[in-house]
Amino acid sequence: MRIFGVILAGGGGRRMGGVDKAALMLAGETLLARAIARLEPQVERLAISANGDPARFDLGLPVLADTAPLGPLAGILSALSWAAPQGATAVVTVAVDTPFFPGDLVPQLCLAAETSPTGLAIAASAKDHPTCSLWPVTLAPALQAFLASGANPRVMDFAQAHDCARARFADETAFRNINTPAELDAAEALLRGIA
Repeated sequence: MRIFGVILAGGGGRRMGGVDKAALMLAGETLLARAIARLEPQVERLAISANGDPARFDLGLPVLADTAPLGPLAGILSALSWAAPQGATAVVTVAVDTPFFPGDLVPQLCLAAETSPTGLAIAASAKDHPTCSLWPVTLAPALQAFLASGANPRVMDFAQAHDCARARFADETAFRNINTPAELDAAEALLRGIA
């Protein structure tokens, strides 16, 4: 398998006051830098899924814009469209606001994907974490059709309709999202506790 990685960084950050969450600082690093450091060693190539001016990410990585403002699934479709012509088998996505995702996320997703008839696997702990998932490039046409159908574009709706497997992780804090200033403060406190 050839696995590419894409960091989903296209959210509006409404609960953060409209701040670009990729640029938020956590323990002296941006959330984007933390995501790159965790995902890059696990994948063959890496890109960022984000809208707006790509120049704000001066990191030497491709920046993939959504073709339509339809949330994370639009970013995933852009990721698949980028990866497939380069020979990728699948794309692993992570959300930029999930800075503690596991260092073995990709191999665990790959193992889980072997049990799915479509090869789609999502991360799960006490609950599902569908933005941290493995997406076979062969699902691109089905995803494009799903987004064009006018359906409410929820990641789990698409994933469940395509027989997703679940990679189980015991540590719920690994998938902690940072959506509010209070959650950013809690993440800082968690890191201080680890240090």
